[in-house]
Amino acid sequence: MLLLTITKIQMKRVIIDYKKLTSEILSLLSNKFPDGYNDKDIVVFDNHHNETIEAVEVSTKDTTYLVKVSSKLHYTMINFDNALEKANIKDLDLSNETLND
Repeated sequence: MLLLTITKIQMKRVIIDYKKLTSEILSLLSNKFPDGYNDKDIVVFDNHHNETIEAVEVSTKDTTYLVKVSSKLHYTMINFDNALEKANIKDLDLSNETLND
């Protein structure tokens, strides 16, 4: 008989507001929700001040981020995606210029 012992790894959970998002977390959000998030993606819970929080969840290897949902989060994600697209276009243009020389 094979006996398996499963050790539950405790991940750090961090509640974060859109104003404090890093590019790493924005990238995680954009990858997880490329078409935006909807109601089924939102986690609702009460914080230690007994306030109801609505958030979307993204994770790294050791941390789960609960990003507070607001209309500004949506616009921040869109602006991040647009900035990435512009950067990729600029990189593409530069590589095309070097090929044409």
